Amino acid sequence: MKKASSFEIVAARCWNLLNEGKPFTPIFVVGVFLLYHIGVWSDSSFWSAAGLGLVITMPLFVLYYCFDFPLFLRNYLWLPLIAALLIWERNELTLYVLALGLFYFFTIYFWGTFYYHLRIGTTWWNFTRFWKLVLKNSDSTSGNAQEQMPKFLLLLFVWSHYYGQFKADVSADVGTGLLFAGGLLIYSFILHRNLFDWKPSEIPTYTRDSSPVQAGSKALNQKVIVIVVDGMRKERFEEANAPFMKKLRAEGTEYAQMETVYPARTVVCFSSMFTGTYPREHGIRSNMVWRLGIRVESIFDSLRKVGKKGRLLGIAHLIDSMGDDVESVTAVMHNDLADRNIIERAKKIMAEQNPDLLVAQLIGVDQTGHSRGVLYDDYTQKIAEADQLIEEFVGWLEERGMMANTTLIICADHGQADGIGGHGHLDEGERYVPFFLHGPTIEAGRRIDEKHSLVSMAPTLAYLLGAPFPSHSRGPVLTEAIKHHD
Repeated sequence: MKKASSFEIVAARCWNLLNEGKPFTPIFVVGVFLLYHIGVWSDSSFWSAAGLGLVITMPLFVLYYCFDFPLFLRNYLWLPLIAALLIWERNELTLYVLALGLFYFFTIYFWGTFYYHLRIGTTWWNFTRFWKLVLKNSDSTSGNAQEQMPKFLLLLFVWSHYYGQFKADVSADVGTGLLFAGGLLIYSFILHRNLFDWKPSEIPTYTRDSSPVQAGSKALNQKVIVIVVDGMRKERFEEANAPFMKKLRAEGTEYAQMETVYPARTVVCFSSMFTGTYPREHGIRSNMVWRLGIRVESIFDSLRKVGKKGRLLGIAHLIDSMGDDVESVTAVMHNDLADRNIIERAKKIMAEQNPDLLVAQLIGVDQTGHSRGVLYDDYTQKIAEADQLIEEFVGWLEERGMMANTTLIICADHGQADGIGGHGHLDEGERYVPFFLHGPTIEAGRRIDEKHSLVSMAPTLAYLLGAPFPSHSRGPVLTEAIKHHD
């Protein structure tokens, strides 16, 4: 299987500018405004008036970048737009029609059909389903129509108003604009302070200071294999035909309330899983990584301290977080081939490099959820296919004696909500993920119902492999699953 090329790595970063909701909003608004006025670009007065109007509108851009409006909070975005319509004279209806048309063209056809067809081979008719997914989507991407529409309409409305005033060389009501921005700031702060209360609580102490067990003295396992079925929604896993994974779960220890982190984006979740801490500390806050590389130690750093090796096999944008510890795979392939190729690459890594820790990211389930939705049979079928590939890979490892003293961990990094397989804001279906361990040092037939967090992954790996806890790891070791851990 091909590695991700340098072009693909750069292209993935560029795509995230449009895919992630925060950068998309200003890029889209500026693009639509300039396109609408393309006929007067040669007029220097256009640029001066547009620039001054943008300066007055800039506080609103900043506020909408800084404040999330997740899930039901997006309904409150319509009130500032209504207030603006009452304060300022309504004009340029065709500008807003153009914006709505371009938004739905981008999300439904360019992203949902053209992009997915070229990248993973979805049908050219995918737009016939994708439009329903966009309207329902509630995640933190640009495809969240109910969040993006009131944002870009308000920004375009205010910018257009001040552009018209500066263009006509009349006295602009700058004070009103600043007061409006101040009111939006207070409004946003109050909403988030009182209503945004569903983020998972953080563990306040570091693992090294609070753990009843200490890592780094003796390895319990020779190897650990972690298979992350990206985007596998918990209840859909239960419905899927996945006998091998369910057999492993029954024979091992299941964590029935394993909670992901916020925001539940892939690069964020992987960073938290393999550092043991939260976005504010490791620095990765979305799939759009502005500053490359985590800011704290990872489990891969911990393993190097004791002369051991770990590899993370995943798609290109994980490089933005984990750098050289990632064995990248190209994500530009038909979705029916993706997981097969990843498993073949995993076999090659184990045969040639023989790492002490291998983390493999299967992407077919996640990509099906994004392109086709999670509530359709396509999605559970991809879980069934992942199950067969995992069984094949484990059998391959057993034939080569690599499972004799190995813990196998199967999990998801996040679930997926309704709509375009959305994940980020922790809507229904995102928060809790499948998570179970299997192996000779793991308790058999045990189910843990207490709530745990994916930040426990890194310290548990360190404990199993006899490496020190990563420097900023906060998660507790999953000792309930481990035999004779005293």
